[in-house]
Order: sequence, then C-alpha cells, then structure tokens
Amino acid sequence: MTSQPSRDGFHPDLPDGPSGPLPEARTRVHHVRADDLDADTAQTDGMRRFAAISGARVGSERMWMGQTTVAPATASADHHHGDSETAIYIVSGHPEFVFLADTADTADPAKSGAEPQEVRLRTGPGDYIFVPPFVPHREENPDPDEEAVVVIARSTQEAVVVNLPGLYVLRSGQE
Repeated sequence: MTSQPSRDGFHPDLPDGPSGPLPEARTRVHHVRADDLDADTAQTDGMRRFAAISGARVGSERMWMGQTTVAPATASADHHHGDSETAIYIVSGHPEFVFLADTADTADPAKSGAEPQEVRLRTGPGDYIFVPPFVPHREENPDPDEEAVVVIARSTQEAVVVNLPGLYVLRSGQE
C-alpha cells in the first residue's frame, strides 16, 4: 500500500491547490516526443513554429516551449511576441536575429535625429538569445544549404506572435 505524502514545508498546498483540487494535467510529469510536436501554432512567414509545451498540450499556465525552423536562404517576416519574454537556444545552423537600435544620444546633440541602425546578431549552435517583450525583430538564415533549428521558451502560456509591416525602435514606455 502506498501512502499519500503528508503536507510538509516542501508541499504545503498538496493535495489541493488554493482553489480546490489540482487538475489532472498539473499532477503528473508530461513527455512530449520529438515526433509529436504540434504545428497548429502562431506562424510568421519564412519560419515554422512547433509547440511542445503549452497550456493546450500539457496544461502549462505560465510558459510555452517549442521548436522553430528557418529554411535555407530565408528571412522571417518582422514580428514581436507581445508581453512575452522569449529565450532562444540555437540547436543547429547559424540564424541571425535582426532588430533596430536607436542611435540618438541625448548627451550628444550631433546624434539627435539620427536614423535607427539595424543590428544583426550572428549565432551558432549552443548560443542563446533573449528577446524582451514587444521588441520588433526577425530571424534570418543566410546559409544557402542548411536549415536553422532553434528551441524557444516563452513566459506566456501560448505562442504570442504579432506580425508587423516593418521593424521599428521600441523606446522606453512604448508598447
């Protein structure tokens, strides 16, 4: 006979959560196989996103995780991910992440009114990228032969994607 764990300092809210019993999806570990990723997720031209961990798939409440591929010699459309923080791990290929940076420097009057500059982050396998909420960007894969594959984790339950007509600088206080 297996006994139920007693309430202790490590699990003070078990077996019930703050609003009653925990849903079944929140009481077990989930295994999502590599061949069981879900392509029915938000998409951007030039790339394919596949959900592994989401609210709909495993009952996650505060995160989304999946895989994205960018075909050889392809650039995604410009986009941002709303209020979601996004962390990216490069699995294979050499994707580039492109955004605009404000070159205006209020301490240097000569730079006031300067045009924003494109910033290109060149990556390789094992590298990480962090994209803050609402920052417009795009992914590019300049390699003519090899697709780029990345793993993405987001601080929201689902894959938030807002496609844009172009890049712009996100200034403090702007969303």
